[in-house]
Amino acid sequence: RQSRDESTSWATPFIVQHGGQSQVIASASRKVRSYDLATGKLLWECAGLGSNVIPTPVAGDDMVYVMSGHREPNLMAIRLGRKGDLTGTDAVVWTNTRGNPYTASPVLEDNKLYFVTDTGMVSCLDATTGKPYYSQVRLPRATNIKASPVGANGKLYISTEDGDVVVVKMGQTFEVLATNTLDGQFFIATPAIADGEI
Repeated sequence: RQSRDESTSWATPFIVQHGGQSQVIASASRKVRSYDLATGKLLWECAGLGSNVIPTPVAGDDMVYVMSGHREPNLMAIRLGRKGDLTGTDAVVWTNTRGNPYTASPVLEDNKLYFVTDTGMVSCLDATTGKPYYSQVRLPRATNIKASPVGANGKLYISTEDGDVVVVKMGQTFEVLATNTLDGQFFIATPAIADGEI
């Protein structure tokens, strides 16, 4: 158990293995912090996220991606393996302040970071450099989104509050493959994928 000087945060902690050590990464408004899973010891911390942090971090290729989309939105790509206070250091490889989601968590696949705003605008960034392949492209119809997108078999599934599940092709260009509508439904929970079924 570790006490923190934080206002309320909703981001789910994320566990990542790096250098033979399991870390618990917890995003919040003052700082994102990483703790040793076995002992609770603080490993590193970094300021820079905005308020009301909700998206869960994701990690790949020795980097962790943390984001906020409320006031002072920010997305930070942080290199794993460093210790101490990383604020303002080169451990923060790149940042992004445009089109970040307030609620939904991102998807990382094939070195591409996908995310969608609460108003249905989708972005895809190069996970190494932060360069956008496409940015804030609107879904086929105006909508609201709370559920996080999920990825499987080269497709991104985006569930909306209007009962649509929009299927977007993963890759460098934005392409909607299908829009599946379930009449009378209202999606807020993130879909789960297991054994070839959603």
